[in-house]
Amino acid sequence: MNYQAPAWLPGGHLQTILPALWIPRPAVALRRERWQTPDQDFIDVDFLDGQPGQPCVVLFHGLEGSSQSHYAQALMYALQQRGWSGVIPHFRGCSGELNQAPRFYHSGDSNEINWILRRLHQHWRTRYTTARFFAAGVSLGGNALLRWTGESQHQASLADAVCAVSAPLDLAQGGAALSGGLNMLYTRMFLKTLKPKCLEKLRQFPGLFDQQRMLAAQNLYEFDNVVTAPLHGYRDTDDYWHRASARWILNDIRIPALVLNARNDPFLPGQHLPRQAAPCVTLDYPQHGGHVGFATGGFPGKLDWLPQKILGYFEQFV
Repeated sequence: MNYQAPAWLPGGHLQTILPALWIPRPAVALRRERWQTPDQDFIDVDFLDGQPGQPCVVLFHGLEGSSQSHYAQALMYALQQRGWSGVIPHFRGCSGELNQAPRFYHSGDSNEINWILRRLHQHWRTRYTTARFFAAGVSLGGNALLRWTGESQHQASLADAVCAVSAPLDLAQGGAALSGGLNMLYTRMFLKTLKPKCLEKLRQFPGLFDQQRMLAAQNLYEFDNVVTAPLHGYRDTDDYWHRASARWILNDIRIPALVLNARNDPFLPGQHLPRQAAPCVTLDYPQHGGHVGFATGGFPGKLDWLPQKILGYFEQFV
């Protein structure tokens, strides 16, 4: 199932921006649960309840994403058409309400992925002992999911297969790409929502990090150096970006995994995509698609290709 970009949608930037902002997306009603975390915080988890005994797909969203993101709504709609179940756990602070702990979320958040998947899997297997259980991740969520899959090795087999879409597999190269030129548009978009959250976090925990340095951050490298890295146990941005990058553990993965990245993704240019992985990992790098774009059809386009690609991969294991 190869991707071909529509003639009216050229280039990685348009293929990234228009699907996120302009292409109509299906609306899917979801059921929300609030879970208490092991450190006495909370996350909100949105559910699409499918037909009994049909597979379940867990989706981990990207940086500052949610169950309302275009890719999330498109995937939930495709699941609904199949009668499958879907789950979208929100990373800390991404469900519309700030979390309560002195932390946020990050690209290497494999411990968070682990307890979420294990809780969901236990619940799923209790209800349906033979139904398939899959996990997908987009952008930051895809990188974190791959980190969990590689670090867990055979213990990751609670998932029958995983899929990562547009994951920033090499965070240093991705960070460098987002630090200049037209790509600063994406950086400013992220900082526009991250900085207000940080100000709220400082009201919860005065002195947690340097407010002036956070506000002065002009790119993700500077922001991660002040906030993300120290809050989550990393020495600095360089340490975080190196240790959290999924590319270093692709050879450690022991369950079926699809890694889907467009070569014209502005967040991670094609020349930096890994060329080697474990035999059970499929590296799929189409020439076009942008960052979590992959629109199809005539103007204004459709968001159907990516859900079909993900679910088509998972259907091999049903």
